[in-house]
Amino acid sequence: MTKELEIEFKNMLTQEKYKELLSAFKFQPSDAKVQENQYFDTPDFKLKDKRCALRIRKKADGFECTLKLPAPEGNIEITDQLAQGEAENIEQAVSFDAKEVLQALNEEKIDWKALRPIGTLITHRIEFEYKGGLLVLDHSFYSGREDYEVEYEVTDAAAGQQIFNRFLAEHAIPVHPAEKKIVRFMKAAISMP
Repeated sequence: MTKELEIEFKNMLTQEKYKELLSAFKFQPSDAKVQENQYFDTPDFKLKDKRCALRIRKKADGFECTLKLPAPEGNIEITDQLAQGEAENIEQAVSFDAKEVLQALNEEKIDWKALRPIGTLITHRIEFEYKGGLLVLDHSFYSGREDYEVEYEVTDAAAGQQIFNRFLAEHAIPVHPAEKKIVRFMKAAISMP
């Protein structure tokens, strides 16, 4: 289990800018690691109403269940590693073996048995160290849409904001703050026919 404060800055990219950044940092699209995110909420969207997000992420090396809770400077992320069977049990509402996430859900008065999968978002992610933080280039697919974004994850909000603003200016990236993936996903899912 990990529990950490997530401080990140995000900006949407055009496909052209995304490709320019890949080239500038000497990456190919094939260098990206694929993450499959299954999002969950109750039928009446209790997590969304609390500005929380719950996902199970499938990566090349396994599964993790993460609950994001709002915090003054970002989000608190609580993550439990899962075996495939444990992830499937959560998806099918059989059991909830992510112990720390379950404890936090109980504190938020969310009954895990009421949780339902609301959809999948797939991200092709490239990440690398950049000036004391982690720079992330994401190409995401969800609800028949795709988008591109850059994220900068840091431990110091003020310094991180300055570095990120300089990064955008140096690469001539128009400022277009990105909503969190779950927010974009939910908007797209709700607007689908």
